[in-house]
Amino acid sequence: MTFSLADPAEPCRTLHVLRPEELPTFLDGAGRRWAPWLTSTAFEAGLGDLRLLPGEDGSVCAAVAGFGTAQARRRQRFGLAKAVSGLPSGSWRIEGRLSPDETTEAALAWLLSSYRFDRYRPGRKPAPQALLVCPEGVDPPRLIAMAEGEALTRDLINTPAQDMGPAELEAVARALAARFGAAVATTVGEDLLAANFPMIHAVGRASPREPRLIDLRWGEAGPALTLVGKGVCFDTGGLNLKPSNGMNLMKKDMGGAATVLGLAQMIMALGLPLRLRVLIPAVENVVAGNALKPKDILTSRKGLTVEVNDTDAEGRLVLADALALACEEAPDVLVSMATLTGAARVAVGPDIAPYYTDDASLAAALEQGAARGFDPVWRMPFHDPYDAVIEPAIADLDNAPGFGFAGSITAALFLRRFVDGPRYLHFDIYGHTPTDQPARPKGGVGQGARAILGALPQILGLDAT
Repeated sequence: MTFSLADPAEPCRTLHVLRPEELPTFLDGAGRRWAPWLTSTAFEAGLGDLRLLPGEDGSVCAAVAGFGTAQARRRQRFGLAKAVSGLPSGSWRIEGRLSPDETTEAALAWLLSSYRFDRYRPGRKPAPQALLVCPEGVDPPRLIAMAEGEALTRDLINTPAQDMGPAELEAVARALAARFGAAVATTVGEDLLAANFPMIHAVGRASPREPRLIDLRWGEAGPALTLVGKGVCFDTGGLNLKPSNGMNLMKKDMGGAATVLGLAQMIMALGLPLRLRVLIPAVENVVAGNALKPKDILTSRKGLTVEVNDTDAEGRLVLADALALACEEAPDVLVSMATLTGAARVAVGPDIAPYYTDDASLAAALEQGAARGFDPVWRMPFHDPYDAVIEPAIADLDNAPGFGFAGSITAALFLRRFVDGPRYLHFDIYGHTPTDQPARPKGGVGQGARAILGALPQILGLDAT
């Protein structure tokens, strides 16, 4: 999906954005001719509340939207987007006493509110689109890059597995590479064994849709950033089969891959001065006679042996081989993103992206990037005393320890065993909005990508974003 901004040279209408305490002054001044209308309709400038304002000929000549109280804005991300969806088509500019951060958030919310996933509703009439005149102080290329990267992530997660298997995910990566002059290499099917990706092969071998490792590279100079995304295109749980209610959302189990591809698009669209690598182990975890079995022992690319105590803990297996490969080139920063554990959702819910790192400077930069990208994150601990939990008696590691606690932490500790050298960030995301929210309709959603984008100048020492 592409997004457009209005031409500032063209005629446009004004959306007056008001806090409740600013409403009386507005009604006494510029809003005097509309004061009876606003008063009779009980407009109180609540967050996202919208009133269209008539001109002398009765047509809409302007609009007023509530910015709400500070508490309301803390309780509702992108709240102004509720007003944008009610605007008629045409060009609009925002006018109000907003801080630079508030203005940028409003502009991003404006674009994201126009997202639609209509692939399977070809006859649906497009909704009227109100185009935003980019506010002063907001960087248009960055704004568009963030919105279009997020839209790519949402589209990939929303697409059902019948149309988004490992081969289709590879096709998306290749299309992205063609657009930005990147290169893609893949290792597919039985070749995974010859290339020493045994755990990727083991998880995906039961599916008729061949497993693969997708390897995208872009940029020839600058610091090296490697993104690893879990690409489990559908997860039945394998022989440890999920119940039906646990399988309903499993088209989103490639949300980590979708998110790193969205982030990669942002980075390439902005032309950031770095060397980017994206690794996606793309598989389906299904049931067949040759499926991975409980208590099987796998030897990973790194040489560590892993006892498979649950075939439904497959994401960490495929990520482990990809992380080991990433470390062989020693990037400056390594990031893994995965829809990995239900425990993370229990800890922070669906709206926050929990992350792990041992590097305090990475964490500090990420917190700042999250604020800049309006992308909430929360640091979780690599709690070393739990390390012994992932060590069974029969192999080096256990993919699903029967500890009963701290499932997200033990999964992160498992992944850390495959990382040597780079500064490392791991995200355990959800990738799904369970109910309609402003600028975030029910369905797939990116988490953590804008936070990382905002942190890159600091963590990689870049001169520009």
